[in-house]
Amino acid sequence: MEHLDQTGIEQPAFDKLLQEVQKIGEEVMRPNAADVDAKARFPRESMDALKKLGLMGAYIPQDLGGMGLNISQVGRLCETLGQYCGSTAMIFAMHQIQVACATHHGLTNNHFRDYLKQVAAGQRLLASATTEMGIGGDLRSSICAVEVEGDTFTLTKNAPVISYGSEADDLFITSRRSPDAPANDQVHVVLRKTDYELEPTMSWDTMGFRGTCSEGFIVKAHGNINQIIPTPFAEVLSHSMHPTAHILWGSLWLGIATDSVNMARAFVRDMMKKNPNAPQTASLRLAEVHSILQEMRNNVHGCALQYQQLLSENNTDGLDSFSFSVKINNLENFLLHVDH
Repeated sequence: MEHLDQTGIEQPAFDKLLQEVQKIGEEVMRPNAADVDAKARFPRESMDALKKLGLMGAYIPQDLGGMGLNISQVGRLCETLGQYCGSTAMIFAMHQIQVACATHHGLTNNHFRDYLKQVAAGQRLLASATTEMGIGGDLRSSICAVEVEGDTFTLTKNAPVISYGSEADDLFITSRRSPDAPANDQVHVVLRKTDYELEPTMSWDTMGFRGTCSEGFIVKAHGNINQIIPTPFAEVLSHSMHPTAHILWGSLWLGIATDSVNMARAFVRDMMKKNPNAPQTASLRLAEVHSILQEMRNNVHGCALQYQQLLSENNTDGLDSFSFSVKINNLENFLLHVDH
């Protein structure tokens, strides 16, 4: 784990950035959200607007051309985006999870420093292929393997889900370290679009987050061994992917929930104006929901702040601690409870 400056940008600058994101939400995201959902299409208008603002480099350090936001600030962006379009917020969050993996584990490596500069400068969209046919949802097992010859490698993976795979510029993919390695001896490989071919295998037609376009593909890739993140994937997962995913997913769910509660509040207010003598049941239920929403906000923001502190201190023992693991897992369980 690299030492990170997790101070983020100054609050006035971040408040201005949030206002610009809210403007995109009102003028671009919300007007297109229903069409994105109905057609299960990629939210191109929204993502293009976020790229123009430079947000693909939100978590990339400033000395590499990014914004240098900390994890709490990126979470606030996800929360804001979730109030306008869930699919756009999810794509943004998944992109930032991959950025975090490269940033946390590649800053001492010149190849990945140059790569992150290119992501920020070109506003490249990063996707992830961690699932695989034959292993279920176990991220800690792989069937496919990197096959190295000299300083190059080849890799073939049957991934049942790659969110926005057809739209991504780069792909972060897990595999076994070698054909002889056990299933849990994994590496994380960063592929540019020119390094791989996608063969569609499964379509995408769901009830939610339809704009993520999470289809299945067989990935056939080749590249240079420098594209393999040197840190074992087990550490990348526990220190970066797992906590960042739950914090950012929790943040966008918080945004979706906030928008829903705001709509419910407006409905109840309108109803009470029309009929002041109506039973207070709706108002009481709204108060209960608001309490749950506040608990959700405290959980998400609290986890983000603790993770941010551990990163700033380069506290790997804290990241590996039972108490931090419990806190992240409790966040996941709370969100699942609220969802149901």
